[in-house]
Amino acid sequence: MKTACRIVSEILLLLKESVKPGVTTLELDEMAVRESRKRNARPAFKGYHSYPSALCCSPNDQVVHGIPTAAPLKSGDIISLDFGIYYDEYYGDAAVTLPVGPVSPAANALIAATEASLYAGIEKAVPGGRLFDISSAIQQYVESRGFSVVRDFVGHGIGRDLHEEPQVPNYGRAGSGVKLKAGMVLAIEPMINQKSHQVHVLDDGWTVVTCDGGLSAHFEHTVAITEKGPQILTQH
Repeated sequence: MKTACRIVSEILLLLKESVKPGVTTLELDEMAVRESRKRNARPAFKGYHSYPSALCCSPNDQVVHGIPTAAPLKSGDIISLDFGIYYDEYYGDAAVTLPVGPVSPAANALIAATEASLYAGIEKAVPGGRLFDISSAIQQYVESRGFSVVRDFVGHGIGRDLHEEPQVPNYGRAGSGVKLKAGMVLAIEPMINQKSHQVHVLDDGWTVVTCDGGLSAHFEHTVAITEKGPQILTQH
């Protein structure tokens, strides 16, 4: 899994460096496929439940599962990139939200809070803890800053399958949920909205957007729970 996750982080870093006004998400998707092939790895999402692309690209009010298009990114946009790899029978999965050129202070605040909430959750991924310790830490961090936690989509266990038990919500009551044990690997992924937590799925059957048109941000790491504490496998 370390190898699969290292490949994810390498490719996401290349994608991150390529995000700028005028670039299309279709071009980013093509880059993800090309870089996966170079590393003898398979993009995890392409064909998964018939998803058409290697990369999930979700700009502005899109929360997750946005399908790449030929529309160029514009200065002031924010864009979430979610990417997974299958390599040597194991999966890795990570996501980042990036500014496209200069963005508004409100967009920057949302991105910063979402990323920080991920690390607040990861701190709780320790043996002997409870699953919702992670969830509660994310929720408390985000809501204390005036943002909302998406409830309809959650993180997940990951390993030989892309999505395994347990589901990892980004909200919940600390001290509850399954007991965390060394050897578990979780994809922890806060999806945070600027305004209401309510979302809906577009007619394409994939793209999730905020109901009120507010911005949404998404960060994700694949994290191993070890006796020495959480180990982020998708860290750059």
